[in-house]
Amino acid sequence: MWGMTDVTVRFGPVTALDSVSLTAEPGMVTTVVGGDGAGKSTLLRVLAGLLAPTEGRASRPPDRKLGFVPTGSGVFGDLTVAENVEFAAGAYGVALPSRRVDDLLLHAGLAEFKDRLGGSLSGGERHKLALVMALLAEPVLLVLDEPTTGVDPVSRMMLWRLMAAATARGAAVVFSTSYLAEAERAGAVMLLDRGRSLAFGTPDDLMRQVPGSIVTTDTPSDPTRSWRSGARWRQWSPDGSVPGEPVEPRLEDVAIVAALAEGGAA
Repeated sequence: MWGMTDVTVRFGPVTALDSVSLTAEPGMVTTVVGGDGAGKSTLLRVLAGLLAPTEGRASRPPDRKLGFVPTGSGVFGDLTVAENVEFAAGAYGVALPSRRVDDLLLHAGLAEFKDRLGGSLSGGERHKLALVMALLAEPVLLVLDEPTTGVDPVSRMMLWRLMAAATARGAAVVFSTSYLAEAERAGAVMLLDRGRSLAFGTPDDLMRQVPGSIVTTDTPSDPTRSWRSGARWRQWSPDGSVPGEPVEPRLEDVAIVAALAEGGAA
C-alpha cells in the first residue's frame, strides 16, 4: 500500500501541506479534491517523489513502476504522438512491441493521430497521450494531476476507462480534481483545503458521516451556513435544530460542511 503519513511541506513561511496522511490502495482510484491553492499539486509531487516533505514520510514504488502525469500533460509538442510514446518507453527502459503501442493508442482514441505533432493535439488528446505514456511500464502507482480539467466529455470518459483498466491490473491510482461530481466515482476521496485534509474516506462514508443535519429551504435563517442549490437554499445545522426539509447530502454538501466546520467559507 502506498501513500503518505503526517506530511508537512513548507516553502519559507508558507505551509503548503499541514500534516496530511493518505493511503493509495492497489486496485482503487483515490481522488484529491480541492480548489486553487488547496495543495493538490504539492501533495501529488510528494507522492510521486518529485518533492521531499519538510516533515513526515511518503511510501512509493521504484521510479520505473510509478506513472506520473503533471498539470498540463507533459507531452512534447515538437514530437509526434508515436515519438512521444517511444521517448517515454525509452525513459522507462521498456521494450514495447508495436502491437501494445497500437492497442494503447486505440483504447485512448489516438490511433489515427500517430503521426500528428503533440503541439497540434487538442487538450483532451494531449491528456490521453500523457496517460498512455504513464501507463507504458504498467505502473503499480499512477499519480495524475488534474488529468480531466478542461477535457471534453468524450475524452474524459476515455481517461476514466484507461484509469479503470489500470486498477483492474492492480494499480493504485491517485488523481486530483476540482470536479466533485467526478470524485463521487472514486473508491476514496480526500477533501483538501489550504493544505489541510478536511476529510478522507469512501464517498458513501463521507456522506453518511456529515455532522448535524442539512435542510433545504427558501429562506435560510443563517446565511453563514447556507449555500445555493438550484432554485433553493441548503442550510447546515451542527446540532440539527434548524427547521426545514431534511435532504440526503451529496459530496458537494460534504465539502461545504467540512469547510464550514473548519472555519472556512462555503
